[in-house]
Amino acid sequence: MRKQNTPLRKCIVTNEMKPKKELIRLVRDADDYVSVDPSGKKNGRGAYVTHSPESFQTMREKDLLSRHLKVKLTAEDYERLIDESKEASR
Repeated sequence: MRKQNTPLRKCIVTNEMKPKKELIRLVRDADDYVSVDPSGKKNGRGAYVTHSPESFQTMREKDLLSRHLKVKLTAEDYERLIDESKEASR
């Protein structure tokens, strides 16, 4: 029996390679709207973040998501994404 490979993704904050299921995917759609993608299958440019308050705080302070998704995000956008990620993890 062949061993199945686990897909790995890199967190944009910690630069650690982790299994895809341990990370949260944030995606920018064609209208430049950024949202949490709980399914991991939405169309658009995506970025993965470790699901921890420290990672989200660092991401907000350094404005990492704007750089990776190539879109300008405000403080309110980051707050909304943090709230959406909490809802998606339930």
